[in-house]
Amino acid sequence: MANRTLRTAVTAGLAYVAIAFAAGFALGVLRVTLIAPRLGETAAVLLELPIMLALSWLTCRWVIARWHVPASFVARATMGGLALALLLTAEAVLGTLGLGRTLAEHLASYQNLPERLGLAAQVLFGLFPLLQLRSPD
Repeated sequence: MANRTLRTAVTAGLAYVAIAFAAGFALGVLRVTLIAPRLGETAAVLLELPIMLALSWLTCRWVIARWHVPASFVARATMGGLALALLLTAEAVLGTLGLGRTLAEHLASYQNLPERLGLAAQVLFGLFPLLQLRSPD
């Protein structure tokens, strides 16, 4: 991949994850403080996921157009892979520093259904740049 294409994909990945993380953080606060106490954690996650995935899809499309990310597998995989890696890292840092868990406790939380659902959505988030290679949107 040429240097310019790599820089474009990396910049787009950084923008994509920054926007998605900010939206996810805001929705997560609402989920944890307002919805989960009333409906339970799994139901709250199931309500949040479609909103988060729709926002991520639209954000991805906007970032690709804004930074003119080439419609190539390598460029889109770089964008999505970097964004996913940074999102998972940010979540682990938030869990350890913000919630006072150890990294082992954070990783063990993926045994729970709500966290598994969230992880599946994060993988989709990382795949969206590739999925939009063929999207008619």
